[in-house]
Amino acid sequence: MKCNTIALYPGTFDPVTNGHFDIIERGLKLFDEVIIAVADSRDKRPMFSLEERVEMTKLTVKDLDRVRVVGFDNLTVELAKTLGATVLIRGLRAVSDFEFELQLGYLNHSLDPDIETVYLMPRLKHAFISSSIVRNLLKFNGKTDHLLPASVQNVIGSMKSCTLQ
Repeated sequence: MKCNTIALYPGTFDPVTNGHFDIIERGLKLFDEVIIAVADSRDKRPMFSLEERVEMTKLTVKDLDRVRVVGFDNLTVELAKTLGATVLIRGLRAVSDFEFELQLGYLNHSLDPDIETVYLMPRLKHAFISSSIVRNLLKFNGKTDHLLPASVQNVIGSMKSCTLQ
C-alpha cells in the first residue's frame, strides 16, 4: 500500500513569482500533493493582503493537478500536522539564503521531528527573482512581466488601473 506524501510549501508569496512557480513544479515531480501555504506575515508588512496573495497564488496554479493553496497565521509545523503534510519545501536561490533556511529547517524539526525539510533550487533563469525585488520594481512602475506569472501580472495591472480611477 502506497502512502501519499504531502508537501507543504510555506511562504509570504508577496507576490508569487516565476521562481516560486518553478519550485512548485519541481515539488510536484517529487511529492503526491503540494500545498502552498500563504503566510499572513503581518510583521513583514506585505504589499498585498493575505486574501490578494492567496487569490494570486490560486490563479497561478489553477492548471496544475495535485496542488492546493491555503492561507495561514500559525506555526508552519502546526499547519503541516493539521493538513497531513510530512515534508516542508523551501526554496534556495543563493548561498545567502542557505544559513537562514538551514536554521529554520532545524527549528521546524525541533518543533516536530516527524517533519522533514527539502530544499529545492529554481532554474538558473529564475535564481535572481525575489518577491522583494518585484515589490521594489512595482513601487516605481518597473517592468515585472518577465518575473511574474501572467495571471499575477494581470491581477496587479487590474489593481493599478482601479487605483488610478
